[in-house]
Amino acid sequence: MTTTSTPPTTAGPAAEPPAGPPKTPFLSRFPGRFRAPAAFLLGAVLLVGVAPLVLSDFRLGLLAKYLCYGIVAVGVSLAWGRGGLLVLGQGVFFGLGGYAMAMHLKLADAAATGETLPDFMLLYGTEGGLPWWWRPFANPAFALAMTVVLPMAVAALLGALVFRRRVKGAYFAILSQALAAALAIWLVGQQATTGGTNGLTDFQGFFGYDLNDPVNQRMVYVIIAVALLLLMAAARQLFVSRYGELLIAVRDSEERVRFLGYNPANVKLVAYVVAAGMAGLAGALFVPAVGIISPALIGIVPSIGFVIGAAVGGRASLVGAVLGAIAVAWAQSTLSDAWPAGWTYLQGLLFVVAVGFLPGGLASLRTVLRRRRTSSDRVGATKGVTT
Repeated sequence: MTTTSTPPTTAGPAAEPPAGPPKTPFLSRFPGRFRAPAAFLLGAVLLVGVAPLVLSDFRLGLLAKYLCYGIVAVGVSLAWGRGGLLVLGQGVFFGLGGYAMAMHLKLADAAATGETLPDFMLLYGTEGGLPWWWRPFANPAFALAMTVVLPMAVAALLGALVFRRRVKGAYFAILSQALAAALAIWLVGQQATTGGTNGLTDFQGFFGYDLNDPVNQRMVYVIIAVALLLLMAAARQLFVSRYGELLIAVRDSEERVRFLGYNPANVKLVAYVVAAGMAGLAGALFVPAVGIISPALIGIVPSIGFVIGAAVGGRASLVGAVLGAIAVAWAQSTLSDAWPAGWTYLQGLLFVVAVGFLPGGLASLRTVLRRRRTSSDRVGATKGVTT
């Protein structure tokens, strides 16, 4: 007769209790439904309350510039992170919003000095007076509306043509880049009406406020910070809504969604148009914060830079995408001065590493490490039981 006995358990390293309670992140201590409001409140305190107090005017101006890139990243997170649309042409919409705002500011500056033409048109000797397509931008309400409506209209037209023909993947990315290149080339060729390669710069006022006053520059920063926070809140509501779930379903299995009776083209079109509107608003706010808009800021390379920032931080995470965009923009400003010839290669390497080896970006690094730790603990526990 064979008897079986349970082997005695030996206390190994895997069986030892932890030395103390596990450390949890600050936001994880809140209940699930309160984490997002707590994160929003924390971001508002840091951006609106702390940053203006501790940063100099110069550093605050740089942060305002980076936050504009963060606004673009919110749209990229929606279109690419949730919808799977590799939007490599966001510079187009950023530029449309920026030029719409810049045209109004130029006309306002000219009117303040008693002129009918902006200063660069007087310098180039523009014939025939103010171009007809400049005239409506003298109205501040029209200009403000166009900073968002114009990019969204262009995105709606392009998206309707592309998505209904079921163009996706690399082909969609190439078309986006082609549009960015075409707009930059057109702007360079229209030197007498768009400033050419120099773009539009040297703005004096912002809706009646003197931009040379540091107090007004801080006001512009606060406007940008509040706009970023509100757009992040709105994007999160889209993420958790029924539309957000439908957008993920289209990304993962477009044919199945079509079989269920939905039109994937319309679902993707909404995400693409909303992302374009966010990029246009970012471009409009970029103009008074930085003081310039030019073709060099809206071409292929800047468009790729917008995507790289979101990819490095984590395109599926709103906070990760925004922080990644800010970090990459800061690195570009810092490293491009010390290493101007190699920054472009480093930027491309960041994109390759993020997409190829860490698809979820830095926002997913904690999850990846936790999974590896769990798997290693399981392997160690299995070996301990076996021995």
